[in-house]
Amino acid sequence: MTSDAITRPKLTIPTWWPLLLGLLVLAVPTIISLADSAWSTDTGAHGPIVLATGLWLLHHDGLRIPPPGAPAHWRPAVPVLLLGLLSYAFGRAYDFISVEGLGLYLVFVAVVIRLVGLAVVRRHLFPLFYLVLCLPPPGWMMTQLTAPLQVLVSWASEGMAGALGYPIAREGVVLQVAQYQLLVEDACAGLNSLFGLTAISLLYIFLAHRASLRHAGILLLAVIPIAILANIIRVFGLIMITYYFGDAAAQGFMHSTTGMVMFVVGLLLIMAFDQLVSRWILRDRTA
Repeated sequence: MTSDAITRPKLTIPTWWPLLLGLLVLAVPTIISLADSAWSTDTGAHGPIVLATGLWLLHHDGLRIPPPGAPAHWRPAVPVLLLGLLSYAFGRAYDFISVEGLGLYLVFVAVVIRLVGLAVVRRHLFPLFYLVLCLPPPGWMMTQLTAPLQVLVSWASEGMAGALGYPIAREGVVLQVAQYQLLVEDACAGLNSLFGLTAISLLYIFLAHRASLRHAGILLLAVIPIAILANIIRVFGLIMITYYFGDAAAQGFMHSTTGMVMFVVGLLLIMAFDQLVSRWILRDRTA
């Protein structure tokens, strides 16, 4: 035997583990708050799906935690980290879940920048942007968007029913259907499906057409009109149910059922429009 000691590889502890631990400490209470508030409503029900698929997209696109000894990118990360921590603390202290969620998101982006650098982050801009959609929109935005959408959906639904000869009148967002009165509330105005359908459609567009910015851009422009059209069809369906089966049927089980059906209809309309755009682009290339 020789007296030489056996060389054993040294265990290198990565320097970034406190960052990930701190991010986890911030994320757990915020995710619990989101699950108890925004994600439990129709408007934010898509949040957990967006969070899971967004993280999967980052991994699918090749974003990995660097090995120990990799260079640290603190300079571009620090401003984003400080802004995120301030937003998180303010939102948590004053119970503004939108601000708190935004702060957590900025801290996450700062950690990613610190680990891989801005050059790598630029290659993953879509998944990072997509993750923002799991956060609830601010209340002022909901207020500003709801009123005009209510009027638009009410007006279009009245026009469809009136064109088919049904006895209907409208005053603002209140529809008089025969002897029944139907109020187009916030939930029927289109915001629920607008945010959810936009998020899922963005995922579909990215996975199916990420190589063609022209195709993806055309589909993206069509998402909001299709979401509004789906809700107009939903309200028209509720008018028909009210007219033939009464107010109790329209406001009961069928009210939530039509919402789910119209979400599926919206996705099918996006896919159908996608086929039309594909044929148009193909014809344009071969012309």
